[in-house]
Amino acid sequence: MAFDIDMIKAYYQSLPSKVKEARAVIGKPLTLTEKILYTHLHIESPMQAYSRGKDYVFFAPDRVAMQDATAQMALLQFMMAGKRLPLFLRQCIAII
Repeated sequence: MAFDIDMIKAYYQSLPSKVKEARAVIGKPLTLTEKILYTHLHIESPMQAYSRGKDYVFFAPDRVAMQDATAQMALLQFMMAGKRLPLFLRQCIAII
C-alpha cells in the first residue's frame, strides 16, 4: 500500500486548530476522547456541542484497528448490504 506522506503531515498539522475550534464551541477543556471524536467529525456533521444519547454524529476515521474476526464480519456486512466499502476497509482487503 502506498502512503502519501504529504497528506498525512497536512492532516496531523490540522489537528491543533480543530481541537482549538472544538474547545471554543464546547466552552470547556476537552477530554482525550472528545479531542479524538471532534477532530474526526465528518464534513456532514457540523462543529457543535453534541449530547450523548440524543444526537447522531457522522465520523471520518483516518484509521481503525480490527481483529481478524471483527474485520471479516464488517466486510461481510458491507457486502451483504450492497454498500460501497469505505476506503479504510478497501485498504484492509488490499493488505489481506
